[in-house]
Amino acid sequence: MICAADVFRVLQTHRGNAMVIPTGTSGRHWRDFSTNETRDLTLGGAMGQTTAAVLGAALGLPQEQVVLFDAKGALLMNLGILATIADKQPPNFYHFLLDNECYATTGGKPVPNAKNINYAGMAKEAGYTAAYRFDDLETFETQVGHILSEPGLVFIAIKVIPEVENEPSGRRQRRPARSRAETIRALREDLGLTGG
Repeated sequence: MICAADVFRVLQTHRGNAMVIPTGTSGRHWRDFSTNETRDLTLGGAMGQTTAAVLGAALGLPQEQVVLFDAKGALLMNLGILATIADKQPPNFYHFLLDNECYATTGGKPVPNAKNINYAGMAKEAGYTAAYRFDDLETFETQVGHILSEPGLVFIAIKVIPEVENEPSGRRQRRPARSRAETIRALREDLGLTGG
């Protein structure tokens, strides 16, 4: 398994000008590594729906490279989205799945059959152009640049170390974050979509 922070560190060096949308427990740390926050879009609180929203962004902005850091818990809530994305075939969509094999936000309860689920295989069979699986940093680090340079639709499943939340939600340490409205406003300005 790979530390999510290492995934983000490596991805940032290959990001270029891509839009990045992080989600899930691991995804909240993307902000620590991003060097282009105006191209980041945070959709916190949209568990199970972020993937569909990012599909809309990829279709609506076909000239932009769109990178989603999805969470397996969120994907499992809306698994049918893989077929919808594959049907639309957005060539600018790079779908990263951070799989920690548990529901870390709710105390680390295991995902059923977590060791055997092949999310990359699901995506490929649904119709994604390419799909990859990684569980060690060195292999990921040597291949991610090539993956991001090929045309999408690409799915990348990565086994990450769980960051389990055991504190009740009201007592958890809050990380500074921009609001959804702030992130959308900054991205719209960066894309030149400020009119009307």
